Amino acid sequence: MTGYLKTAILLAAMTALFLGAGYAIGGSAGALIALVIAAVMNAMAWWNSDKMVLRMHNARPVDAHTAPELQEMVIRLARDADMPAPAVYIIDEDQPNAFATGRNPDKAAVAATTGLLQRLSHEEVAAVMAHELAHIRNYDTLIMTITATFAGAISMLANFALLFGRGRNGGNVVALIAMMILAPLAAALVQMAISRSREYEADRVGAEICGNPMWLASALRRIQGAASRIDNESAERNPATAHMFIINPLHAFKRDKLFSTHPATENRIAALEKLAEEMGTMQPTSIPRAGRSRHTGPWA
Repeated sequence: MTGYLKTAILLAAMTALFLGAGYAIGGSAGALIALVIAAVMNAMAWWNSDKMVLRMHNARPVDAHTAPELQEMVIRLARDADMPAPAVYIIDEDQPNAFATGRNPDKAAVAATTGLLQRLSHEEVAAVMAHELAHIRNYDTLIMTITATFAGAISMLANFALLFGRGRNGGNVVALIAMMILAPLAAALVQMAISRSREYEADRVGAEICGNPMWLASALRRIQGAASRIDNESAERNPATAHMFIINPLHAFKRDKLFSTHPATENRIAALEKLAEEMGTMQPTSIPRAGRSRHTGPWA
C-alpha cells in the first residue's frame, strides 16, 4: 500500500469517526452539526495554523541579512525541488530539531532550532531542510493540520456526549463514558498513524531533493541522540505540535508503537540506507559551499 493511499484511508477513518461521534450524540442532526463544526474548524486551521504554531514556539523570522547561509540554502533546495521558497524561521532551543508549517507551498514556512544549526554539519542541515520542504511539497502540513483539528474536535464531541447524549441513549451512562474515552483514543491513534506514514515519505523525497540519503540518515541519528537528553521547552509547553518535528521533541519511542507520532529512528535510517544503495550514494559526499564542512558560521 502506498503512503498516499494509506493516508487517504486513515483520513477517511478519521472523518467517519468524527461523524459517528456526532451521530452517537444527536442522531442524524448530530452528525450534520458535527460536519458543520468540522468544516468551520478546518477553515480556521487552514488560514491560521502556521501563524499559531510559529507563535507557540517563539519562532523568529530571518532573511538574507540576518541568516544569509540558512536563507541561501533553503532557496537553493526549493529551487532544486521546483517549488516556491518558504519563509525561514529560527527557534531559540538547544535541542536540534525542525518543522514545516503552512497550508500550501505558496504559504509555507520552515523553522529550525539554534541547536540544529550549531550541532549539525552543513550537509546534515541541508538534508533536514530538504525533508521539511518535502512535507510542504507533499501537502503534509495541510494533512496534519486537518487531522489535528479532527482529533481535537472529536475530543470536544466526546466531552459533550455525557451532557447531550443521555436522552438518545436512554441514560446509558456506561456507553457514554466508553465513547468519551474510546473516541478520542481512536482519533489519536489515527492521527499518529498518519504522522508516521508521512514521515517515511518525507524522508524519501527529502533525500532526493538534497541528493544524498546518507546526509539525512546522519542527521536523524544525531538529532535523535541529542533529543533523548535535551529538553525542548516550547514543545513541552505545546505537546500537540510534537508530530510536526522531524524527530519527536518529547523523547520519541524506540519502536513504531501505536502511540508514537514518529517512526522509530533506526527504521527510518535503515530505509534511507536502502535508498542510498539504490541511488549509489552510500559514501557521504560534500555539497558545494564556501567555508568549512561543519557549521561554525553565522546562521543567525
